[in-house]
Amino acid sequence: MSDQPGRTCPIRYYYGAKAIAGAPMRSAEVLYVIGGLYGNVYALRAIQAMIAEESASGAQVIACFNGDFNWFNVSDQDFVEINQVVAQHDAIVGNVEAELASNDLSSGCGCAYPDEVSDIVVERSNRIFERLHGTALKFESIRRQFASRPMFARYKVGQSQIGIVHGDYESLAGWRFDIGALNKAEGDHEPLQQAFRLAGVDVFASSHTCLPVLKTFHDATKQNKFVRAVINNGAAGMPNFSRTRYGVITRISLKPSKKHLLYSAQLGELHVEALQVDFDQQAWKQHFLGSWPQGSDAYESYFERICDGPELALPRAHETV
Repeated sequence: MSDQPGRTCPIRYYYGAKAIAGAPMRSAEVLYVIGGLYGNVYALRAIQAMIAEESASGAQVIACFNGDFNWFNVSDQDFVEINQVVAQHDAIVGNVEAELASNDLSSGCGCAYPDEVSDIVVERSNRIFERLHGTALKFESIRRQFASRPMFARYKVGQSQIGIVHGDYESLAGWRFDIGALNKAEGDHEPLQQAFRLAGVDVFASSHTCLPVLKTFHDATKQNKFVRAVINNGAAGMPNFSRTRYGVITRISLKPSKKHLLYSAQLGELHVEALQVDFDQQAWKQHFLGSWPQGSDAYESYFERICDGPELALPRAHETV
């Protein structure tokens, strides 16, 4: 990996799986994990409605935004709306928020893009970030919020422990929970199993890599039952599958979801689910173009995905190991 800004992972991003075990524990009846909102105010409003709807049924719902809730929201109004709403819930930082809190732009967007991502995409991301950073500089109180937030969090749902990260079990911008990386690791899951043990969790929930995946893992000592899982919701604020228009978030509870379910896994009593986020896609598309017209960096990198989704079929997101 080169030292090009946007490809490097700053030293301050590293924490290691053992550090997660020391994070404060919070109990939840229903846990929503919302990663990769990317500044989509319409998706945020849809997610608020989902939380309100489930809360109205009597469930205790905790929402944790696990980073990169900012990205396209370069207007003052959008920047404030996104961050005021997030501040009402639990949140950890993503690489975007970590770099927005900094005055040092040498790491670019902080994404730590792997080699297979082209240089031009990395360069565009750095320029998108620079523009967003200019907006953030107007709101020092929000930047201080970013600086004070942790890089990981831990929850208990029933008897299961959940580790919420932005990247992976090693670092804020790690790619080990990317669908491609998990597939490449087929047959050698000992590093991941060790990470589960060191972190003291049964489920890792992440986002960062912008593509969703849910992988469950057997334990030969427990009659090959599914006992651990990694779920990456991809993007709450962008389409995640080919020819789709909806975002995806994670829901974890002892009770299965009654609405919005895309796919799920059951670990004993625990339901680990990917939920569909239906937002006003036409309104969002026009809103996006207001800040990022044709020819802009975000348009070139993201508009095709916003319109038609990435090249990923939904069934590939849920595989069993």
